[in-house]
Amino acid sequence: MSGSFSDPSGNDPSASGLVGTHDGLTAVSWGKDRIDLFWVADDRTLIHGWWSGGTSFGNESLGGMLASSPAVTSWAENEMEVFAIFLDGQLWDRYWDGSKWHDWESLGGELAGQPAASSWGADRLDVFAPGLDGQLWHRWWNGTEWVPWQTEPSG
Repeated sequence: MSGSFSDPSGNDPSASGLVGTHDGLTAVSWGKDRIDLFWVADDRTLIHGWWSGGTSFGNESLGGMLASSPAVTSWAENEMEVFAIFLDGQLWDRYWDGSKWHDWESLGGELAGQPAASSWGADRLDVFAPGLDGQLWHRWWNGTEWVPWQTEPSG
């Protein structure tokens, strides 16, 4: 594969908008036969593309002004959350609740580099990001609220 994304159904992938640069490409699956892709467009906005059942493609802009590549995780079927450091140095997130995307919200921080996200259960999300101070910072959703940023010990 030479950096292109091909449609196994034989459809023209350029019609889906999945052709072009895919900076910071990352993927998540929240259910059977479903793959969601996220990448940074040339104008620094976040693009979301999806592949369902091996034949259905679609994409949309989720906006934002990203300074980092996105990080994404799913915590339940048909639910996912995407994170990125914006040009203001703060971590921002946006989530899909099964029926709609919620607006971007700032999770704060003084960050630079690439965030990482994971979930180890329903209503538990963890996100990590390098700080401007060289420390690894961690914030998590405990099912009710975002717990304030904490530094993590390094190796």
